[in-house]
Amino acid sequence: MSPNGDLAAGTKRPAKGAPDVWHRRGMVNRKPLIAYVEDDPNQAGAMQDLLDDSGYDLTHYPSAEAAITALEAGAVHADLVLTDVGLPGKSGLELCAALKQSRPDLAVIVITGDAKVETAAEALRAGAYDYLAKPVMPDLLLPCISRAVERNKLTRELARSGRPAGSDETGLFGESDGMLRVKSLVSRVAASGGSVMVIGETGTGKELVARALHALSPRKQAPFVAINCAALPATLVESELFGYAKGAFTDARSARQGLFIEADGGTLFLDEVAELSLDNQAKLLRALQERKVRPLGSNTELPFDARVVCATHRDLDAEVEAGRFRQDLFFRLNVIRIDLPPLRERGMDIVHLAKRFLDQVCERDGAAKMELEPDLARMLVDYAWPGNVRELENCIERLVAFAQGGKLAVADLPEKIRTFKRERFSMHVDDLTEVLPLEELERRYILRVLQLAKDNRTRAAEMLQIDRRTLHRRLEAWGVPGLKEAEAEDARPPLAVVPAV
Repeated sequence: MSPNGDLAAGTKRPAKGAPDVWHRRGMVNRKPLIAYVEDDPNQAGAMQDLLDDSGYDLTHYPSAEAAITALEAGAVHADLVLTDVGLPGKSGLELCAALKQSRPDLAVIVITGDAKVETAAEALRAGAYDYLAKPVMPDLLLPCISRAVERNKLTRELARSGRPAGSDETGLFGESDGMLRVKSLVSRVAASGGSVMVIGETGTGKELVARALHALSPRKQAPFVAINCAALPATLVESELFGYAKGAFTDARSARQGLFIEADGGTLFLDEVAELSLDNQAKLLRALQERKVRPLGSNTELPFDARVVCATHRDLDAEVEAGRFRQDLFFRLNVIRIDLPPLRERGMDIVHLAKRFLDQVCERDGAAKMELEPDLARMLVDYAWPGNVRELENCIERLVAFAQGGKLAVADLPEKIRTFKRERFSMHVDDLTEVLPLEELERRYILRVLQLAKDNRTRAAEMLQIDRRTLHRRLEAWGVPGLKEAEAEDARPPLAVVPAV
């Protein structure tokens, strides 16, 4: 860096306080890199300081020709181009047009001293992502940069989603940290014969995990048998699981083997196991302990050899404490636990899944291949997906059904997705003049986290990064047996929720 603060062409100045780290472009968690094209060294220095403080790296080029040479050759892996219009040689608009042809994945923000509408229109025709007139205020520039960087990220993810991203021997889909942990755990425990408990919200793919465990196990040649315990009346659970003898009841004209025997040698998947009545839980526990079942109406016990995989969307620790799920059965089933992340926590997996579903629907319906536009993809990523993967698949079905001319439209998204605003916490109380003891502030915050976790205390403890027993002790000390009681005790919202920028 020269004494006057100018940056040499194609080089970056180090971030403040990190002179030996700034150049390591290979870092996985690198800061976004902005290519700034500006012939005025003072402007370049000021922009460098602003972007350093805002979490970006910057590489400076004094001319459009220098930027085009570096960017088209791939010598610099920029996330965004920020250019002045008035440059020596080629203008910023000519730079924009050139990059539109050679690097359509790279967004360009144009800055100019000419605030005329005609200049703005010319910039957009040249392919600019956005146009800002001088003097540019940071509170306008930084959100614009953030949106453009995110758009570029989505564009690259959409380009990558043409391949089977995240697929491996488990058959599970996703590259987010949460799904990588799930796939690693499935691969490690598949060969084990121990019981597995899969915990996850509705629609997260719990049965897919059970099938992956079966497919990777030595039992893969034997049957995989699945049943949804919530769909069975309590009076039919015993006959379905254990079978019945001829004449056991009025319509039992012949004997029938139960699902435990049907899954012999293979895997039995009990979905929504927490919905079983306490009476049926006791019968299930006995069968698992004895490894034998007695068909209804029979005096003979039949041995079975089936691995049991269970799933539930409920917080089983809380169900046990409430007396709705037997503790001894919980310990029998919860030998190996796999927690499935909700879709809203899977980041760019949403884009890959959406593209996958889109290709599948188009192929099924004989429709021409369609593409996800970055703006539409951004809305999908921002949405909370309470129905998880199942809801996303239904959303893509809707988009294809409404598509005109082979193009998906943002307007065809359900209104709740189009108008969704992701929320975040604001740690202030309702009355700004109120001074609260630390314990009261902690109480209000924990209750708010518990509310966001939908009364799932395990999830709330994870969000708070405290042990679940610690959370229980604090709730008991505050006389809070559950979320509804907590809300009744303190009806005033303890924390404000404001839309994220």
